[in-house]
Amino acid sequence: MGRGRVQLKRIENKINRQVTFSKRRSGLLKKAQEISVLCDAEVALIVFSTKGKLFEYASDSCMERILERYERYSYAERQLIPADLQTQGSWTLEHAKLKARLEVLQRNQRHYMGEDLDNLSLRELQNLEHQLDTALKHIRSKKNQLMHESISELHKKDKALQEQNNLLAKKIKEREKAQAQEAQLEQQNNDLMISSLGAMPQLLHPFNNIGGANYQEDGGIGVVEGAPIQNQNTQMMPPWMFRHTNG
Repeated sequence: MGRGRVQLKRIENKINRQVTFSKRRSGLLKKAQEISVLCDAEVALIVFSTKGKLFEYASDSCMERILERYERYSYAERQLIPADLQTQGSWTLEHAKLKARLEVLQRNQRHYMGEDLDNLSLRELQNLEHQLDTALKHIRSKKNQLMHESISELHKKDKALQEQNNLLAKKIKEREKAQAQEAQLEQQNNDLMISSLGAMPQLLHPFNNIGGANYQEDGGIGVVEGAPIQNQNTQMMPPWMFRHTNG
């Protein structure tokens, strides 16, 4: 005997209602998954029990993306409605949607932190694990990229500092070489000056020569060998001065 048709009305028995909810919920989630896989459709299913527990399904485990798409579509549909037809009820519906979305985001955040995992099924835990693994891969990739960029920047700075150091060392060597050349040139000038001063006394004191030296009448310097200096001076004096001296 076949099963009779179930009358669609609220089940009064609490236990039967809970059992029916559990069975129909599993079937509904299964049907949502099937239509998502078979028809390549984006499906988002949200179910709240009488106790306020949340049960959901989203294709590709991306509930937020589907909700954002729904919000954009709903916003575009609302733009087609004249402004005078928008009532307070539309704002109430918008508030309810935003509140539900906020609750979903907060719940997902708690799940990512490892909290409130008791009500999740095995498939939901597997999806959450997959999301966390993917996020960790992206984080590690970004960290490695930043580390490589930092190391490359440090290598560039080190190379620039080495080049600057080599340039400064080259300038120091050139300055030391120039100073050494200046010191050598100065020493040569000093030696030349000392040798020149050593030859000057013979020119400045001609009367120090042996045998006597005297100025000639034409202004030159002459040397008279064996002649006394006094006689030489006498011969050079005028006759009238000589008579005056003798008198």
